[in-house]
Amino acid sequence: MKTTRWTVDKLVDNLITYPQIVEASEKLKGNEVVAFPTETVYGLGGNAKNYKAVAKIFEAKGRPGDNPLIIHIANKTQLEEFVAEIPEQAQILMEKFWPGPLTLVLYKKEGVLSEKATAGLSTVAVRMPEHPVALALIEASGLPIAAPSANVSGRPSPTTASHVWEDLNGRIAGVVDGGPTGVGVESTVVDCTGEYPVILRPGGITREQLQASVGRIGVDPALTDPGQAPKSPGMKYRHYAPDSPLYLVDGTPGDIQELVNEKRAEGMKVGVMTTEENKDFYDADVIIPCGSREKLETVAEALYDTLRRFNESNAAIIFGEVFSDAGVGEAVMNRLSKASGYPIIRKK
Repeated sequence: MKTTRWTVDKLVDNLITYPQIVEASEKLKGNEVVAFPTETVYGLGGNAKNYKAVAKIFEAKGRPGDNPLIIHIANKTQLEEFVAEIPEQAQILMEKFWPGPLTLVLYKKEGVLSEKATAGLSTVAVRMPEHPVALALIEASGLPIAAPSANVSGRPSPTTASHVWEDLNGRIAGVVDGGPTGVGVESTVVDCTGEYPVILRPGGITREQLQASVGRIGVDPALTDPGQAPKSPGMKYRHYAPDSPLYLVDGTPGDIQELVNEKRAEGMKVGVMTTEENKDFYDADVIIPCGSREKLETVAEALYDTLRRFNESNAAIIFGEVFSDAGVGEAVMNRLSKASGYPIIRKK
């Protein structure tokens, strides 16, 4: 399959009439899949109503079929078509954080969306992205768009069109290149079908922000207990992983350097994922800083690009620093833990 790359300036007026947006939206209306930027990561979009279109998303990604997708909309009116009810707390969260990196799980209307998009569940995960290109594309298509991250399943999520091209060139109809994304980690997923909202996946909207808006906020036990089955889209399987083993180390830079020395003595090429504050401390084969420890939003923004850069380095093993789980740090540590797949090495 030939994959088209459309470059779009997100700052132009009337994006919905931009020729590249119109062409890409026609692909979506024809039940092809198209990658596009959001404020979090690039998404791989398809018509959420059409089984074949949704199946193409799963096929392109190599995504397990029991993993539901997030439905993206351009305005709240679209919700009326496929959402059964909107609880009061969900309304409050929409007013506060939409458009933005917040996904809400609500009860769906039957017979509207493809069952494959919702994995046969009675609920649907939906969000309104805060990116002019994404909103214009969705509006131009006139469709609810099912869209997981636009990468091969298991690899780091894409934050640039080049990341998408690297993974999916030849597998999808096209990529709308709207430049780098902003937040870096995916949206926060909140289940609004119970007595009070429950965080199923930490992301761009923090727990503290949610609590300030609606008070009581629960957390899916699977986020802290590996024995629990996660409920959120994109959390059931190992994700975000670089090609080489990544081990997180809860310790000092000196502790990490000792581990580096041990592996280099065995003849291994060793990488360290660190921060701007510590990058000059280490003696390793590959040292890549991932933002500033004092500004965790920069770590979130650079996280996936950093993991992909390690793939290019051919490091045989990677040691990574850990971060505070306050604010967006909760999402950062969640993604790093999923990328590692190993218990944290605790030196403290």
